[in-house]
Amino acid sequence: MSDDGSEMPEDFPAQLLKLHLGRESELMQRYDRSLPFADGLFDRWERARRLGFGEDVSIYDSVCVFGDVKVGRGTWIGPWVMLDGSGGGLRIGSTCSVSAGVHVYTHDTVAWALSGGKAARRTGPVSIGDKVYIGSQCVISLGVTIGDMAVVAANSFVNRDVPARTIVGGVPAVLIGHVIGEGETVELVFDSKK
Repeated sequence: MSDDGSEMPEDFPAQLLKLHLGRESELMQRYDRSLPFADGLFDRWERARRLGFGEDVSIYDSVCVFGDVKVGRGTWIGPWVMLDGSGGGLRIGSTCSVSAGVHVYTHDTVAWALSGGKAARRTGPVSIGDKVYIGSQCVISLGVTIGDMAVVAANSFVNRDVPARTIVGGVPAVLIGHVIGEGETVELVFDSKK
């Protein structure tokens, strides 16, 4: 029985499997990729429009979006991302790349948990500038501002502001380089260790 009380067809699982296999075959032929069912089935750009994000934003179906989240035009948000704007808002600029598995939080419940529920959760808005690249599996903590044309290396934990045109990486993230140039001549310059 479905959620609305109506009977589902007896062959519904077979119909669903047929739909999935057909879509997967189409994605393999067109793009040489296989995606989880929902990510392959639903239009990423239509979802972004429904969420009120900027023009030409792509957001996978597997992305969780909570609270007040705004995204500028042309930004790509990969699969299995967490966008939490529940603690004061999350702003992501235009033409950003938010890689697979990134988590951005505007709140934490550390003090609440450690106090046995007596302390309040901490909150703070997060702002990510234009033309920012955030590598896979990064965690961005509450209250952080990331400047324009910044790069956050994969697997980093960002718990402080990141100036424009800098490259940060690590746990916690530290300055490891700079971004120079414009347009097609942009270059990443990594600081040498002393």
